[in-house]
Amino acid sequence: MTVTTHEPLTVTLGSNGVTPEDVVAVARHDARVTISQDALDAVAKVRAHIDGLAHSEVPAYGISTGFGALANRHIPTELRTQLQKSLIRSHAAGMGPAVEREVVRGIMFLRAKTLASGRTGVRPVVLQTMVDVLNAGITPVVREFGSLGCSGDLAPLSHCALVLMGEGEATGPDGELYGNKDGRPVAELLAAHGIEPVTLAEKEGLALVNGTEGMLGMLLMAIADIRQLLTTADITAALSVEALLGTDQVFLPELHAALRPHPGQAASADNMLRVLSDSPIVASHRINDTKVQDAYSLRCAPQVAGAVRDTVDHAAMVASRELAAAIDNPVVLPDGRVSSNGNFHGAPVAYVLDFLAIAVADLSSIAERRTDRMLDPARSHGLPAFLAADPGVDSGLMIAQYTQAGLVSDNKRLAVPASVDSIPSSAMQEDHVSMGWHAARKLRRAVENLRRVLAIELVTSARALDIRTQLSGGELTPGPAGAAVIAALRDVVDGPGTDRFLSPELEAADRLVASGRVRAAAESAVGNLA
Repeated sequence: MTVTTHEPLTVTLGSNGVTPEDVVAVARHDARVTISQDALDAVAKVRAHIDGLAHSEVPAYGISTGFGALANRHIPTELRTQLQKSLIRSHAAGMGPAVEREVVRGIMFLRAKTLASGRTGVRPVVLQTMVDVLNAGITPVVREFGSLGCSGDLAPLSHCALVLMGEGEATGPDGELYGNKDGRPVAELLAAHGIEPVTLAEKEGLALVNGTEGMLGMLLMAIADIRQLLTTADITAALSVEALLGTDQVFLPELHAALRPHPGQAASADNMLRVLSDSPIVASHRINDTKVQDAYSLRCAPQVAGAVRDTVDHAAMVASRELAAAIDNPVVLPDGRVSSNGNFHGAPVAYVLDFLAIAVADLSSIAERRTDRMLDPARSHGLPAFLAADPGVDSGLMIAQYTQAGLVSDNKRLAVPASVDSIPSSAMQEDHVSMGWHAARKLRRAVENLRRVLAIELVTSARALDIRTQLSGGELTPGPAGAAVIAALRDVVDGPGTDRFLSPELEAADRLVASGRVRAAAESAVGNLA
């Protein structure tokens, strides 16, 4: 697969597989998808084999039989089109609010990738129709609840497949909803973009729904988001250390790579050391400091953030393996056998989704502890209570920490693993399920919470550093990286002063963190950070 650098981005489905960047490009940035001729030829060749099995008198699961607990029934030829329709319609049983557009696009692109592998037995027209729907900006409505992560993400994928049939619900590129009770039918939306609904043939219903694409797509996007936030977390932690008159000596490289060789820890320590470099505030108390040791939330910041980095790397390894997979049941093997299997079980993905939620919760927790320390005059080393202009009259950032604490508490609840919970289904045929979809859904929320927590730490540490500078008559200033980050923040959030409507400022800081400008500002002063 290749991604061009000119606009619009184009991603080509071929024999080389896909990359995480490809998935993000299609899901979030509406990259156009094309299919290579070799992929279409491979799909057509395997389909010819499926057609032969479909006309054989020997039953083949999913081709001439029912599904799941009903697999023991042989389906006559004249009923097989209805079988495929019934499968998709019955499995599109989701409920609750619609999930995000990027999640649905990720699901569809990843399933198209699997169809293009030539291991599922669909006709080329099915693959092409899915790609055409993506390129038209048509988004099936997928509901929050319905997937148990086994057999794959059945309900979400069925909602997507239903739209290929011209049924179900979908939004057009302008956001208009089709297919609901009072709206126009989805077939009309497809027709407006020159797309003809597909009439599914043998095997194709199963091929569209038996995969882990929902949980995998959300995992890949979460990894991209967490990697961005990890560097920001190192930056905000360093600013908090600076604001609290902490030492930078605990971040020296000889204390990390050589003594405790976790690569993530060394990377975070190096980031923090560089952000603190050339800081007059840090230099002012480096000698004759009466503090023996800094609090754990300062001193151990690289150990925690570094462990999160290493967890993300492990999750990325699992995701890369899943990305290279061609998951279907039954699956067409290279030698032509059509084999039933259990590769649709989401356990490998579900475990790392839960693992990431635990790591994200801990990273948000340690950031909140630093914020609380900066607001407490008993522990902030000379800063006013709650960083207020006139403590008592003003409350400063007191309630911002309440908001942060609420986000952290939510993340602790979201850290409870979903993958340890299994509810049997399909008349006990599917008697152990992964709950990977639910693990992915809660991770998305946890990552959003972490971003907001870091935004509040940024607002707090920036105000604390501005106050340090004011109290010193301008002599003690943050280092170049800190100054650059604060300058970027001051474009959207005012500096210290009397109390004002705080929520818009916190939201503005959140958008700043999400945009990547915090990292860019720090790097403008000290070069690329890990």
